[in-house]
Amino acid sequence: MLILRRKKNESLLIGDNIRVTIIECASDGVRLAIDAPKQISILREELSEAEQINKTAIIPDMSSVWMLQSLLHRDDNNTKKEEENATTK
Repeated sequence: MLILRRKKNESLLIGDNIRVTIIECASDGVRLAIDAPKQISILREELSEAEQINKTAIIPDMSSVWMLQSLLHRDDNNTKKEEENATTK
């Protein structure tokens, strides 16, 4: 990790085509201007983490799927037995 100290209106270059400029320094944070090609994605880290959490949340836990499947199968068998009992009475 590279750690740099920059002042207001100073920049740093990343590669040949990305420029990060310090716009404002305040006690609650720093404002940055990032000049980069459009094909480069720039995303706040917490949004990237939230995106990853959301992606993993939509993938079902297979043990839960199997448990549900066994419960449904058991309920289906019980329903068939109840129907058989009802028809024999």
